[in-house]
Amino acid sequence: MKKILYVFAAAALISCACDNSQELYVPSGGGDKPSPTPAPAVESDWGALADSCTNVLVANFLDKSTGTFWATPGDIERSSEYIYWQQAHALDVLLEAAVRNPLLRDTYLGYADKWYANYAHNYNRSHRGEGTYGGFFNQWTDDMAWICLTLMHISEVSGDAKYRETSKEVFDKYIWPRRLAYDGGFALPWTDRPEDVKNFNACTNAPSCLTAAKLHLLYPDEGYLDIAKTLYKACIDHMPDAERAEEPPLTYTQGTFGEACRALYHITGDQSYMDKAGVVLQYAFTSNRCNDSSGVLRHEGTSMDQSLFKAVLIPYAVNYVTDADADSRIAQVIREKLLLCAKTLDRHLDRTMYPRMYCDYFWGTTFNPSSGSASMGAQASGASLMEGVARMTAE
Repeated sequence: MKKILYVFAAAALISCACDNSQELYVPSGGGDKPSPTPAPAVESDWGALADSCTNVLVANFLDKSTGTFWATPGDIERSSEYIYWQQAHALDVLLEAAVRNPLLRDTYLGYADKWYANYAHNYNRSHRGEGTYGGFFNQWTDDMAWICLTLMHISEVSGDAKYRETSKEVFDKYIWPRRLAYDGGFALPWTDRPEDVKNFNACTNAPSCLTAAKLHLLYPDEGYLDIAKTLYKACIDHMPDAERAEEPPLTYTQGTFGEACRALYHITGDQSYMDKAGVVLQYAFTSNRCNDSSGVLRHEGTSMDQSLFKAVLIPYAVNYVTDADADSRIAQVIREKLLLCAKTLDRHLDRTMYPRMYCDYFWGTTFNPSSGSASMGAQASGASLMEGVARMTAE
């Protein structure tokens, strides 16, 4: 079937700041009239479906004046004040789309720059006087680590070094100085509060490890590899067993630690890192702790944090599947599970509601408008899945 891509027409962009108005899209082939029609259910054309799901995220949850995201469509519930770390993963979806579909690149990078200028909607303003990087300071160490990764992602897509330089400053000035000693070395605490001095959780140390590894590739002479190895050891020392990054096992930390391991393998050539990446990523897609009985990644909760977890996992899982050095058996297992999840979500998208064709918290159910407002986290996770599968099947 002919591929259908739905993209933004500059003349059709409709501001939806603080209301629930929608954008309309025109087919990539042109045309005078905007079309709200979503991509049809065609498993062989994941790119078209990715465009539609990402369009829904942008049309309903993106504040186009700031480049940041609301918790509910048009911020209808006025519940977006503390949405900060979640901004990283919502923007990552747009960055994936910008790479996949060149027609979207300039528009989405424009939003990314606004996101940067507005400090990713950071509610903590206490360090704004310290320079651009001060706008990204937060009490929560993990929040800053996630933001650092997305800042580097913007530079990777745009080629503009200012974003990665800000990431470096945030890591150097606010993240790594928080390190504390434990009996196995050094680790990062969840926050800078006294009660967290021994809280060396995976959601903090795994993204910080990955941040340090990626900074090493950009600034190889500044000691970041040693930091990445230190934080890798902290993650290993605090794992409940060889497969679980934490207890309870959550998809986002399984994915992030797997990606940190994969990055360290490619930097050092040490096979043990790649082996660990395969183990923790495979667990996310095969364990009954992370998956529904149908084999689809489970419902992890309705909070903005929980609903976004799978949006973090998916890109890193796809990176493993498409890595020529990955264990081929594990990569095939993950590939099949990603396709199962995508086909399941595809069947449960209500196309009659487009452009309010929302993804539900669990991909095996269809969003019911009578159950409450749609969730940015759930939509970002679903769009991330479709973007990831489109990338995976194109390679």
